[in-house]
Order: sequence, then C-alpha cells, then structure tokens
Amino acid sequence: MAKYHIFEIQVKKADYRSLVSPQMMDKMQEQIMNIIVFQKKYRDKDYSAKKLAEEIGTNTRYISAVVNTRFHMNYTQFVNSYRISEAMTLLVDKRYQNQNVAEIGDMVGFANRQSFYASFFRFRGITPRQYRLKNLEMHPSMAARRK
Repeated sequence: MAKYHIFEIQVKKADYRSLVSPQMMDKMQEQIMNIIVFQKKYRDKDYSAKKLAEEIGTNTRYISAVVNTRFHMNYTQFVNSYRISEAMTLLVDKRYQNQNVAEIGDMVGFANRQSFYASFFRFRGITPRQYRLKNLEMHPSMAARRK
C-alpha cells in the first residue's frame, strides 16, 4: 500500500461565474473600477468585498466572479495591486521622503507593516525599503536629502 496519496490537482470551475451575463459583467466591472480605483476605496483598510457588493447592489460571489474573470486575480490581489502601485509612487516622491515605509503602507490602505511588505514583495519581488533605496541610488539628489 502506498504511503502517500498523491492525486493530480483538479481545476475546479466556479459555476457561479457562468451566472453573470457578459452585459452584467461589463456593468459591474465599470462600477468596481469606479468605486475601487477612481474613488480610491482601496485606501480604506476596512473596505471589503462585502461592502463593495452592498454598494453596487449585488453579492460577493458576483463581485468575485467579475474580478476573477475580468482582472484575473482575486479581490484582495486586485485591491492590493492599486495599493502597491500608489505606494511605489509615494516611496520615491521627494515630498514623502520623511515618511517611513510603514507610514507609506498605512497611507495606501494596508492594515499593518507585515501585510504591506508581504504584498509588495509578492507583486514586485523586492521589499518596499529595497525599492526606495534602489530608486534613491538612481537619483543622487534625493539620496543627499535623506542623509
């Protein structure tokens, strides 16, 4: 008898995704982009998929279906992608050079330093501090101000 039970990973198809029509997906995608991106709700640490669903007038499964299908990531990854993008801008902006990395993470909506570092590393392959230092090296005038 085999010691290990190794099975091939089976991809599960989420049936609820097929319940959302393409027209409804288009409408919801537009609403999601408006709320999360243009209204900058990604900055709100407490803004969940549930709150988004309530604001749009749907349920979290439909939100999940649209985000997965249209953006090819889950809700948390989607929100964090905008947080990381803004953090990258702030980390190298000379107006924020006196802010430490954890404060930048807080400004863009991360609940704590650890989740900010983990997400940043997952998206960029380096830590926020490494990103800042690397970009300061490319701009010696900014590095001089840090000293």
